[in-house]
Amino acid sequence: MKVETEIKLRVRGGFTKIRHSLRKLGFRIIKHRAFESNTLFDNAKRSLRKHGKLIRVRRVANHILLTYKGPSEPSRYKKRHEIEFELPYSAPIAPILIQLGYHPVFRYEKFRTEYGKRSNQGKILVDETPIGNYLELEGPPRWIDRTARQLGFSKADYITRSYGYLYLAYCRERRIRPKDMLFKKGQVKK
Repeated sequence: MKVETEIKLRVRGGFTKIRHSLRKLGFRIIKHRAFESNTLFDNAKRSLRKHGKLIRVRRVANHILLTYKGPSEPSRYKKRHEIEFELPYSAPIAPILIQLGYHPVFRYEKFRTEYGKRSNQGKILVDETPIGNYLELEGPPRWIDRTARQLGFSKADYITRSYGYLYLAYCRERRIRPKDMLFKKGQVKK
């Protein structure tokens, strides 16, 4: 089981400046922009959430990623154990989870572009979500700190919360009732 270490960074406005900075720093697109549909599963008692764990089914292009994430370790970075594997798009994973007592509890969408370097120390994920634009930096802590600094961010900008948490905060600030974090019709720019 690998340990994923990451942070999020909020990007105000568009990605034009960030993309330029990434190219200047030697980052290249590893995976082109793709639409992702994510569903989190939990049981009726929300046992996974209560223990900081999650089961996620992510649909992207012609495949599904099934992910388990363990609780986060206390840190400036989000560190948690992760098990993830790819399945064919037609795999009946949701019905299996439902039969095991897990049900969909939260859905969220985003467009993601993945950047990296040949050194393969870490990767940068450019996420466009219904609640704004974010970067995710995944890699060793020193690499994250150096890369964030090179992109003009400080440690005070680090976000270690999930998109679910950020969505709930977004709804609280705007006094709107939370549902699922989905793009509105016409909002999706493919």
